[in-house]
This record gives sequence, structure tokens and C-alpha cells, in this order.
Amino acid sequence: MVDVWLPYGKTDVCARVPARNLLGSINPVQKSGVSDTKEEIKRALKEPIGSRRLSEIAKPESKVVIVLDEVACKSFSIDLFLSVLAELTVVGVKDENVTILLGCDGYGVVKSETCAMFEAEVLKRVRLVNHDAKASDLVYVGSTKSHGNKVFLNRVFVEADVRVLLGDVGVHYYAGYSGGRQNVLGICGVETIRHNSVMMLNSNAVAGVLKDNPVHEDMTEVARMAKVDFTVNVVGNSKGELVRAFAGNLDAAFLEAAKLVKEMSVVAIDRRADIVVVSAGGNFADATLYQACKALDNSLDVVKRGGVIVLVAECSKGHGNQVFYDWMTRLVDLKSSEKEIKRNFATGGHRAYYLLKVLQSHPVILVSSLPEYYASNVFKLKTARAVNDALTDAFKLAGSASRVWVIPAGNYTLPEYKPPEEAKT
Repeated sequence: MVDVWLPYGKTDVCARVPARNLLGSINPVQKSGVSDTKEEIKRALKEPIGSRRLSEIAKPESKVVIVLDEVACKSFSIDLFLSVLAELTVVGVKDENVTILLGCDGYGVVKSETCAMFEAEVLKRVRLVNHDAKASDLVYVGSTKSHGNKVFLNRVFVEADVRVLLGDVGVHYYAGYSGGRQNVLGICGVETIRHNSVMMLNSNAVAGVLKDNPVHEDMTEVARMAKVDFTVNVVGNSKGELVRAFAGNLDAAFLEAAKLVKEMSVVAIDRRADIVVVSAGGNFADATLYQACKALDNSLDVVKRGGVIVLVAECSKGHGNQVFYDWMTRLVDLKSSEKEIKRNFATGGHRAYYLLKVLQSHPVILVSSLPEYYASNVFKLKTARAVNDALTDAFKLAGSASRVWVIPAGNYTLPEYKPPEEAKT
């Protein structure tokens, strides 16, 4: 037997895999976090990519809007914002002329934890505005040429003199990579977000791919129409540490960040397994089933069709998203979820779509603290109390000679199957 440790919440669990069955572990390229996040962000601001410095773009009288989205959930977000604010202060921009605009998800909801995080540190200095994707005063700025998306933007953002995006770049289900141009979608109208998101059904809308990806193309055009002046993109590792910051031009800074994410996340594998045991990565990554399901989708390319996936995720905070729950409750299969996406897309529904897509081809055994009723009846998953019980069940389903891949940090790893001949080229 070979003992393989997998993150589970704030601890680890041990999977015991027969040596003859184990193909090995698939791990991301783990890059260390910087020793000083403030200094790394300052470095990026001083060395912008394809752009003048923010302190050269802004003027003392400028009204500045800074958009925060996913990055606001990260531990280094305060440092990021305060560093940008310091750069503006250098040229005399007054705090009262700076607005934080909190982006929402596609259902028009701003994350409550984001507001709480910034309340103590920031509100005494600058104004904070929650974007409402259903507001009546959104500004229409035209339609994208590539995909005919009517773009409605937050009025505060449109009327600002200087527009800044702060983004967290990582692998994304259907946009290829999150962050950068995606953060503009968080300050758009519901219909703009929905039009873009429906393109997830396109076969080119896949994780880790930007070329010919219609979601990425449309996002990029929306962001350009929004006339973003400056961006700061950050890349973290699976421990939640800041690895590197990229500042500057909307496209150039994002593409450099995505390049690093690809280098860290995409791992070429020359054979597929009958069984994949995947952990979301512990702690933040597996706090909810909604978050942990990303690991399922990331692992699909290295499991054979019909192969078994064991998902190890504590889910200490439950399912994590009401739309995800509602869709899984009433939609019976992949085809019905595709119809719902086209008819009435809402963020959270995409997770239901991807989970149903996995379940169409693979039995999934969940090891978690999620109550049996929800795991089995709502989310249609098989369950096991412990990872080795799940492995026993997986071998019963796939056969005793089954080969096994283990992926300890599934949310941060994108295994890519390449036949031996292709891998050599």
C-alpha cells in the first residue's frame, strides 16, 4: 500500500492505494509566495506592462473608480487596494475622489464578506459602492462586434475619469482564465452577463484555453468598450499566498498573469486512469460543494469515460450557493440544464451544468461532512464516510485492476491528457 495525503478542510486525510494500482500524484507546480506582499504589489505598480504608471495616468483632480471582484476574498486584498491608493496619493488624488466599486456575480449579488472585509480598513477613507446588476440607471455603451452582446455598465464607473480593475487570475471553467477583463462583467447589467455566460455551451469555451474561446473574446471586447485605464492582476498559489503581481495595460497584464497560471496549473499526463481521487485543495477551496466542484471538472481529462471520481471535500459550509442548489433540485439531466442556461442563466447555475456534465459520464463518490440527504438526493452523488471507504467502492465499480491517479490540489491543478507521441513533440 502507498499512503497519499489529501487536504481536507484544515487538516489532511490519508488515502491508501495498492502500489500496483497507483499511477502517481498529479500536482501543480508549486511556486512560493513572496515574502512581502506590499513590496511585490509596489514593484508591479512601478513596472507596469504596456502602460504608463497609474501615477502618470491620474491627475490631482481625477475621479477614480477602483473595481474589486474575486480578489476581495483573498487575504492580500487590503494590501493591494492600499498600494493602489498610495500610488494615487502621490499625484495628489484626494481620498474623497476615490470610489471602490464592488462587482457582483451574474445574479446581481454582491458578496457580503467583501463588504465586511473593507468596512474597517477603508470606508473611513473612501466611498464604497455595491454594484446592482439590475439598476435602472445602467449606461448602454454599444454591442460587441464579435458576439452581439449589448453592454450595459455601472454609471459610477462610466462617469469616472480613471477606471482601475483589481483582479485575481486563475483557471476558469469556461472563460479559460478568470480575472483581468472578466472583472468588468461584474459591473455590467444582468443581460450583458447572461449573454456572455451562455457561450459556456460552446465547445471552445474550456478551462485553460483562450484561443478561439468565445467567452474570452466577448469579455475582452466588453472590457475594451468600458475603457479601462489600468489593471492590477495577482496570482496566488494553492496555499493562498501571493506569487506575483502584474500591473498595467488591460490585455498585456492579464495575459502575462494567465501565462504564469498556466505554467503553475497545467500538467501534461500521458495516460488516463480508471479511478481519480481528487481533493479540492482543503480549507477555502473545499469550504462548500459549490467551490469544490471545480476540482471535478479539472480532473475530467485524465479519467477514462465511465471511470470513477472520488471527490474529497469537507464542505463545512454546506452547498454554498442557492442557485446551484435550486437547479440541481429541479433539473434532471444535462440537456435540461442547457435549456435553462439559454433561457434563464444565473451564476450558480453553471456549477449545476458542469456537475451534471460530469455525472453524465462518471460515477462520483463524495467524501465530505455534507448531510447525506443533500449529497445524494439533491446533488446526485454517491457518498462514503471516509476516503478509503470511497476507494473500496470505486474498485468495486471499476474493477480490482483499476489504475488510479491522485490529485491533491484539484482546484489549482489542470491535468491535460497528451498521448506519449504528442507529449514528446
